[in-house]
Amino acid sequence: MDRKSQPSCPDCESLNRREFVAKTTGTAVAVSAASVGLSSVASAAPSRKSAAETAVRKLYDSLNDKQKKLAVLPLTDARRKTINPNWHITKMRYGMLTGDQKEICNAVLKGITSEDGYDRFLKQMKHDAGSINTYSFALFGNPHEKEFEFEWTGRHLTLRADGNTKKGVAFGGPIVYGHGAKGNSKKNLFSYQTMAVNKVFKMLDEKQREKALLKKAPSEGAVKLRKKGRRMPGISVGDLSSDQQGRFEKSLRAVMKPYRKEDVDEVMEIVKASGGLKKVSLAFYQTGDLNKDKVWDIWRIEGPSMVCHFRGAPHVHAYINIAKRS
Repeated sequence: MDRKSQPSCPDCESLNRREFVAKTTGTAVAVSAASVGLSSVASAAPSRKSAAETAVRKLYDSLNDKQKKLAVLPLTDARRKTINPNWHITKMRYGMLTGDQKEICNAVLKGITSEDGYDRFLKQMKHDAGSINTYSFALFGNPHEKEFEFEWTGRHLTLRADGNTKKGVAFGGPIVYGHGAKGNSKKNLFSYQTMAVNKVFKMLDEKQREKALLKKAPSEGAVKLRKKGRRMPGISVGDLSSDQQGRFEKSLRAVMKPYRKEDVDEVMEIVKASGGLKKVSLAFYQTGDLNKDKVWDIWRIEGPSMVCHFRGAPHVHAYINIAKRS
């Protein structure tokens, strides 16, 4: 299925990955590793020996010459720097693989995600694009060499695995997820995240809500890393009470729930190095209140080295970018 035949998504817009990484502020996870039930390790990140990366090498080795011509790209290819919630990185579709190759590719996807995330993304792919068969992947570089990256794309999904090729960059780079069902409906696979984050808002007093609730949401492309010293939008998590912070931590666990522990551990390490929880802000936007019920469907968690931008109206487009500042 080519781009013309895939389900339309008129509000899906393209983002340049270089801009996203270099300018965007990081996402929703500025909290200590221990507070979210994760171990704090000296160097938390996936490696070349991780399950996903091991499967990437097997997938590479299984490809025939014709498949490699479609799927394998140089590390310098501009497509590696492109962000879009509705695109195909190459013409190499999952549906073009043999049965054995599909098993290997599934092992890559299972390795990148948690058990919950793998099941959730399979459901999302089936709903949004018919099946996993319509999604595409690319292999940048040779996974047997020092630097490489696997990237998976299609409607409302971008996932990566690079064995920590890019040091200090969580998830191997910016990732995208979403779902075409109405953003605040029970059918939407990621509405649980909005429900979790809005529980924090419900705990805020009147003055706190004045800080946290903003009128107009930024565009999806407005996920640039803020210059050092620039104020983050919304309310600082450091200004919340202990019980409010506890609820916020639970909301962060909800955001990170779909992904493998190694990536989440690296997220927590980056957050800690950037000042931890006290440096993170939470903002809600009046824009896109789908049912006029004051359950805010667009929200943003931002810190010095991270951005989590969740646009839940009319359906979900969400972006996570977490990287240490150079």
